Amino acid sequence: MSHPYQDLPATAYWKTGVAEKNPLQLAGLWQPKFQVLPGAPIVTAGSCFAQHIGRALAARGYDWFDAEPAPPFLGAEDARAYNYGIFSFRTGNIYTARTLLQWLRLAYGEMQGPDEWWTRKGRVYDPLRPAIEPGGFASIDEARASRAATLAAIRRAVETARLFVFTLGLTESWRHGESGLEYAICPGTLAGDFDPKAHLFHNHRHGDILADMETVLALLKVKNPDLKVLLTVSPVPLTATASGEHVLTATSYSKSVLRGVAGELAQDHAHVDYFPSYEIITHPVFRGMFYAPNQRSVVPEGVEVVMSKFFADQEATFGPVKPGRGKAGKGGGKAGRKLRAAWKEAQAGTDVKCEEEMLNAFAR
Repeated sequence: MSHPYQDLPATAYWKTGVAEKNPLQLAGLWQPKFQVLPGAPIVTAGSCFAQHIGRALAARGYDWFDAEPAPPFLGAEDARAYNYGIFSFRTGNIYTARTLLQWLRLAYGEMQGPDEWWTRKGRVYDPLRPAIEPGGFASIDEARASRAATLAAIRRAVETARLFVFTLGLTESWRHGESGLEYAICPGTLAGDFDPKAHLFHNHRHGDILADMETVLALLKVKNPDLKVLLTVSPVPLTATASGEHVLTATSYSKSVLRGVAGELAQDHAHVDYFPSYEIITHPVFRGMFYAPNQRSVVPEGVEVVMSKFFADQEATFGPVKPGRGKAGKGGGKAGRKLRAAWKEAQAGTDVKCEEEMLNAFAR
C-alpha cells in the first residue's frame, strides 16, 4: 500500500532533517524561486535586520543599489551618522507594512504629504523619519526639501531595481487619529509632543498587514513589472511594547503574524519569495547562539550564518555564479566600497541603526 510519505526527502522529517543534524549543518532550509545575480540592482528596506542583508550582499560583490548616496563632501563616518548608505533610500527603518505603503504612496503622489513637523529645542524633525538628521533640521523648508529628495530616491530605486528585499519588523505602531498618518516612532519619545487625544496606538492584525502588502505589491508591479520581491522577517525582539502585554508575548504575536503574512504572499505570488533568516536566528534548534547577551541583538556570526545559507541555497538551486564587482548603483562604485567597509566594521559588533532601540531609554 503506497502513500505520499514513503518517498519524501530526508529534509521532510524532523528526525533526519533536524534532530540528527548539527544545527550549523542544516541545509536546504530555502528553495529559492528565482536566482539573485551579482549584476542585478538590489534594493533593501525595512527593519534594522535589513541593514545586515544589504551589507552582506555588497560585501559579496552583489549590486546593492544606493538610490540616495551621500553628498561627496561627507566622509564615511559622517555619511553614516546622517543615515546615508543604511538602506537604499534615506527613510530610516521602515518597521511596518503600512509605513512602507505610505512611503510608496507619497513617492508616487497617491497621497498628500503631511504638513506636520515635530520640534525639539528649536530644531525641526520629520515625523516620518525623526532620527534621520542628527540634531534635526534647521527649518521646515530644509526638512521638506530633504523628504522630497528621499521620495525621488524611492522612485529611482523602485524603477531601477531587479530585486526588492523588504524585512518585516513590527506590528505595533503609532498613528494620527484623524489623518491616519503612521509615524516612525511614538511622538514625544525622540521629538514632538505626545497628545493622547490625537496620537493612537495601533497593533496591526494579520488581515490588515496582508492587505497592505498586497497593495504594495500591486503598486510595485505597475511601476516595475519585472521587479522580484524577497521578504524576510526580522528576528530582533521588540524593544518595548505599548500593547499591555509582556514584551515576550507581544514579540511572539508580532513575529508570528508577520511570518504568516510573508508565507502567504510567497505562496500566492510567483514573483515573491520568502527567505527564512528569522527561523535561522530564532528557532530553538539553534539554542539562541546567534544572540548577544541582551537576548535581542544578533551577533555578526549569526548574520554570517544567515547569509551563508542564502548563498548556499542559491547555488544548490541555480549553480555557482561568478562574483560581481558590487557596483552599488549607477556610477556608485564608491558607495559599494563604503558598504563593504561597513560590513567589515560590523564584524566586531552590532553596528546597525535602530530607531526602536531608543525606547530603551524609558525603561525603569
